Amino acid sequence: MKKIWLDSCPKGVSHRTDVDALGSIADLSNEAVLGHSNWPTFVSGSTGVSISYAELDRMSKQVAAYFQPVLRLPLGTRVAIMMPNLLQYPVCLFGLLRAGYVVVNVNPMYTPRELAHQLQDSGAKSMIVVEMFAHTLEKAMEGSPLEQVVVPGLSDTMLWPKRVLVNALVRHVKRLVPPYPLHNSVRYSGMLAQDSHASFTKVAIAPQDLAFLQCTGGTTGVSKGAMLSHRNAMAKVKQTQVWSEPFLEPEADLISITAIPPHHILVLGSCLTLLGMSGTNVLVADPWNIPAFVRILRQHRFVSLSAVSTWLNERIKNPDFPKDDFSRRRLAIGGGASVQRPLAERWQETTGCPLGVGHGLTECSPAVRLNPFDLKTFNGSIGLPSRSNEVSIRTRAAGECAVGEAGEWCVRGPQLMLGCCRRPRNRAVVTTTERFLRTGGVAVIGETGFSKTVKRPTRHDSGVGLQPVSDRNRRDRDDLPRCARSGCGRAPQQQNGQAGGALCRQKNSVPQRRAAFVALLPASDHSQSAASGVLHQRTAQKQYGQNLVPRTSRKSDDLKVT
Repeated sequence: MKKIWLDSCPKGVSHRTDVDALGSIADLSNEAVLGHSNWPTFVSGSTGVSISYAELDRMSKQVAAYFQPVLRLPLGTRVAIMMPNLLQYPVCLFGLLRAGYVVVNVNPMYTPRELAHQLQDSGAKSMIVVEMFAHTLEKAMEGSPLEQVVVPGLSDTMLWPKRVLVNALVRHVKRLVPPYPLHNSVRYSGMLAQDSHASFTKVAIAPQDLAFLQCTGGTTGVSKGAMLSHRNAMAKVKQTQVWSEPFLEPEADLISITAIPPHHILVLGSCLTLLGMSGTNVLVADPWNIPAFVRILRQHRFVSLSAVSTWLNERIKNPDFPKDDFSRRRLAIGGGASVQRPLAERWQETTGCPLGVGHGLTECSPAVRLNPFDLKTFNGSIGLPSRSNEVSIRTRAAGECAVGEAGEWCVRGPQLMLGCCRRPRNRAVVTTTERFLRTGGVAVIGETGFSKTVKRPTRHDSGVGLQPVSDRNRRDRDDLPRCARSGCGRAPQQQNGQAGGALCRQKNSVPQRRAAFVALLPASDHSQSAASGVLHQRTAQKQYGQNLVPRTSRKSDDLKVT
């Protein structure tokens, strides 16, 4: 396909990114320390504790010293991390990467069954799990390849005596830490103290070496580990820098608010990009605690904000939101789910700045398309291909589509995954002969190069074909007056094997119970917006018609929202 999008690129953004000279993530970390040793690199939004570039360098070497000479794990060993947005996360992340290990990010909300599957699939030999979720690991240990576990506490980065007091409060007063009889486990402080007995030896890491096994499902079937190399991650860092630098003030402090869980691929991009741009990353452990998050925003004159669109939708409705300081905000990106026009319009009306939209997937480290940050209004597009990326709209029968025709959007670029863990044939299934990744999404490219999503993918398995779900589903549900949050899913069905489902969290429901209504649609009709009537059938009938009301519905009090 002709690269018609190049004519629409923002001024100051080069058409290509030099990725041939990129090193490893360890090289990025070492370069960041030079000249910025005393500058804060990560800040805990809840406690206000910060660590500088020099402290991150020192503590990450302590982590590397524990796993390398103490545990004697060989180069390339998989190590899992399971924790929320705590300061311990970047310390462990960069410590493992600089020692040449492969990081396996784990969702802290996983059930024991889900955790056991990921541990067995990834082959992780060691794990770092925050103590609040250690009981989940204890139930998933049987049959797993784990040999050693490190258990950080919530307040381990605080100074004494506050560290002792807060840990006692969390464990014995609020009782947020269930018992976890884990053998062969060590505390986070004990891991860092091991460097007095052993020192870290620098290892040679090539750009093509594996860095992450990032859990994904979506476009390539069941949950699995996307194999991302150091070069994949560094190419994404370079692309983001080239795309955003023309819109930033050169001498201004680059402070970013990260309100996305650390197991999400977007957090990896945020951590690495801010490190390469000498910025400060404010980590928000619980972004759904809206009053606490309001206080965090008021404490920092942030330039960028990254969050999932479902969170932004709930955040914008908070009455304290207009009081926040957005005077220096330059970049706000909604990810993790599609950004709907009602949310984008409310965001711009409140903040005075448009909400940036990108599109990507874990297999691409993640974003492959971004809207220019100088847009004045929401354009409904998912943007232009980022630098050094190529996009092609195709159909399996007729090949490449013409401009304006809808088809499956395929992508090729330097950040494309190496493959899927334990599934060597999977990449061949979802990759064309020209090395384009078939994403499973249906999109269209306009004459100016901007793309729009027609349908979002739900599955793309060998032999089953494409099963996209219309984006109208979420737009209809988000417009309902009683719907606070929504999402899509599938549920078992005896007759047809599975059924499309919509999850809508009712406003004013008790947060601890996660009350929600689930609508099930016939498996042969995923494109209908029947789920829009889940919370209020009469409203749905009047607004969308009788055929858009769900066939069946049920209320669930144990919905897990992540």
